[in-house]
Amino acid sequence: MRIGATLLTLSLAPLLACVLVFAVWLPQDMNRYEEYGAAEPCGAGAPAREWEDCLRTVSFTVDSTRNTRSRSGGYRAALSGAPLWNRTVEFGGPDPLLERLRPGDRVTGTVWRGDITALSREGVRQSTSEEPRDEPQMTAAIGTFAGLLAALGFWLGAMRLTRPRDREIFTWAGYGKPLLIALLVACCGVGLPFVWLGLPWWLVPAVVVPLMVYTAWQVHRYRQPRAARQPVPVPE
Repeated sequence: MRIGATLLTLSLAPLLACVLVFAVWLPQDMNRYEEYGAAEPCGAGAPAREWEDCLRTVSFTVDSTRNTRSRSGGYRAALSGAPLWNRTVEFGGPDPLLERLRPGDRVTGTVWRGDITALSREGVRQSTSEEPRDEPQMTAAIGTFAGLLAALGFWLGAMRLTRPRDREIFTWAGYGKPLLIALLVACCGVGLPFVWLGLPWWLVPAVVVPLMVYTAWQVHRYRQPRAARQPVPVPE
């Protein structure tokens, strides 16, 4: 009883995360990407501000760089020389520009709403981690993972409460672990290819949810005691 109630309570956390992803995070990211794509260059005579909707090009001096990923951080460059936006920016990888930069190099940064979204030098441009991206598929995969994780916890908790005699069947080792692994594989295996292919984000839950329902059903059939699946002999 205690384990079942605990599972039901804990399932509320990923359920809340799922709601926040689809109701807040996903719409905000999509709107931000659209607004960034529609932004115009700042006027030549317009005074620079820390936060502005237009795209501003700013010259920076590279103070230091990190071209390897480690426990202390990833790929980054420390910039200075601008009146409002001196900071350390991060990147997803070392190429095509970061690996070429050395302390003292001058680079041109693109600034939008207070964030340095890209750096360029001698015709080579690299986006920073702050640049809005059209990748709602992975955000949808995260939301789908949270929602199905909540459903898994709720289902296991409900089974342990309503079927106490079968508590030896509905365990973490029997259901939770294999279904969690399958859920991770499904969300990553669908989300990443859909990003590369540019498919609509709503196809991610549309594919993952039926796939996980089928997987859960197959695991349930496999985990049932053999005696329960054998036909009961009819007395003569």
